[in-house]
Amino acid sequence: MPHKANRKDDPPPGFTVSSIFDGKFADRVGPLYEKRLPDGRWLFGVRVRPDHCNARETMHGGMMMTLADQVLGLTVDRALEDGAQTATVSLNCDLIAAALPGDWVEGEAQVVRKTRSIVFVRGTLTRADSGEVLLSASGLWKRLKG
Repeated sequence: MPHKANRKDDPPPGFTVSSIFDGKFADRVGPLYEKRLPDGRWLFGVRVRPDHCNARETMHGGMMMTLADQVLGLTVDRALEDGAQTATVSLNCDLIAAALPGDWVEGEAQVVRKTRSIVFVRGTLTRADSGEVLLSASGLWKRLKG
């Protein structure tokens, strides 16, 4: 069953539950929220919960990389005018700082280049209240046929 907005998540104004949630893997690590900015860019966010954290009670690096994959992938999908489906081919992440339970973490990405079959993208995750960069990422997404 897909996620619904959770009062505990308390997303900032304008954020709604992302369409990525379909009862599968994304539901296990979400909910991811999204917001379209006036200039057309998309901003994504998640409220860090205890189950997103490691034994040190900071957001698990694997969770941060999963979030980066979602943010970059959704940015790619929305940048393709033909609605083609895509798959992650390569994702490089640098973990820079930690997030704590209760933090609102935002992700934003930009398509750098598109070819017929590959889309190049880069992005960051930041702690919304301070703007501190938590993770930087770059990756390649392949357009799938059919």
